[in-house]
Amino acid sequence: MPPTAKRLASLSESVISEMNTLAKQYGAINLSSGYPDFDPPAELVAAAVSALQKGYHQYTPPWGSPRLRQALAEKQSRFMGLEIDPEIHVTITCGGTEAMLAALGAVCDPGDRVIIFSPFYETYTADSLLLGLAPLFVPLRPPQFSIDPHELRHAFQSGAKALILCNPSNPTGKVFSQDELSLIAELAQEFDVVVITDEVYEHIIFPPHKHLYLASLPGMFERTISCGSLSKTYAITGWRLGYVIAPPALSQTARKVHDYLTLAAPAPLQEAAVTALRFPDSYYRQIQEEYFQRRQLFLGFLDQAGLSYTPPQGAYFVLVDISPFGFEDDFHFCYWLVRERGIAAVPGSSFFHEPVTHLARFNFAKRLETLQQVGERLARLKSPA
Repeated sequence: MPPTAKRLASLSESVISEMNTLAKQYGAINLSSGYPDFDPPAELVAAAVSALQKGYHQYTPPWGSPRLRQALAEKQSRFMGLEIDPEIHVTITCGGTEAMLAALGAVCDPGDRVIIFSPFYETYTADSLLLGLAPLFVPLRPPQFSIDPHELRHAFQSGAKALILCNPSNPTGKVFSQDELSLIAELAQEFDVVVITDEVYEHIIFPPHKHLYLASLPGMFERTISCGSLSKTYAITGWRLGYVIAPPALSQTARKVHDYLTLAAPAPLQEAAVTALRFPDSYYRQIQEEYFQRRQLFLGFLDQAGLSYTPPQGAYFVLVDISPFGFEDDFHFCYWLVRERGIAAVPGSSFFHEPVTHLARFNFAKRLETLQQVGERLARLKSPA
């Protein structure tokens, strides 16, 4: 056999995928992967059934069905405060994961440097490796995971081509403040850098925090590729519907990558998603309230178990300090937790560039009854192993 690609030698199996496998093996409650255990709205499911029955079985245009792009442009124009043109600004992708890869591929050449805040979602480093890019890691400082302006400026000065911004952040749940976003915007314009945003949790925000779209800041729409997904907002992670919103030049280039990468997202699901994008604003207020309820319930169980954590400001993850348990590292803890306590979490070190081994990430996008079961199992963490 000839040798395989050298650039993939350091690319290991996704840690999240590994924990999913272990959750199934041990019959554990899966709080590792970022998907809910409840169904999407009934109207959306009915729309998918209707789309299948009405013959939406062939390719859509590569950039997405016109009806879906129109519905998405209308919805995002309302929330972003921008005039989004469905013909030139919007590309429908196979999930937010493909959107990020298409965006990076549109902007960067092999060898280019890309700024990544640490902790980060593991796909960002994998994408960088696949494209032959050089990550520049900028640590977010605990306990609030704040930006150090001097470190960020130094990264921009190091010749970065792009910056990846996950807001709200996975895994920290951080919602970047207006001051932080203004700092990023100022540096991006000063050093002529493109910002690629990952905003899949845009509607899962906890008061008093608010989500501000970087592309809406003065001078930033022209140099921002906004990546999003319908997965989290509508509880359809398996539908694999994402999108890229970008100014014409960046949009055209991202479309080239998308066209040859996946061609088009699933046609019947695109048709069905139009229904979701036309939900009233009350839908988004409702899911915020429901996720806030889940958050408060889960954090209460962590408090009862005597576990320390950083309260998430958005998204549906929480990083928990597992150092009191005395395990060698976070992997040993998570292996023990899934095997002996029936809860699957993700070792926090998989999200950090720095040597951080005392955290685990838990997903609380679960039914209240599921979280009650988790609470009962967390209570047993006080008991000897």
